[in-house]
Amino acid sequence: EVQLVESGGGMVQPGGSLRLSCAASGFTFSSYYMSWVRHSPGKGLEWVSAINSGGGSTSYADSVKGRFTISRDNAKNTLYLQMNSLKPEDTALYYCARGRITTVQAIQTYNYWGQGTQVTVSS
Repeated sequence: EVQLVESGGGMVQPGGSLRLSCAASGFTFSSYYMSWVRHSPGKGLEWVSAINSGGGSTSYADSVKGRFTISRDNAKNTLYLQMNSLKPEDTALYYCARGRITTVQAIQTYNYWGQGTQVTVSS
């Protein structure tokens, strides 16, 4: 069974940094695109970033471009999201997702949600 376990969230001050991790199992991790999606009360579900199977191609939402970096370690079946220069607007529950989950339709039909990890940016 597909399992995705997010970790690394916490409370940080504006301008701070966090690195999120996603431990994957139950599928051939190195064969899939992976994505990060976040959920907040005001914006709902929002795509954040995506990375191809080999890690050589990445994409970002405009709201995080230049501040966040997605990466992966296929030998460890782990996806990462390095978040720098954090803003209060980044406060959300962050989920990793299997596949190129970059559209509203993909998010709404996606089936393999983990528990997420909470990121709170506040002074």
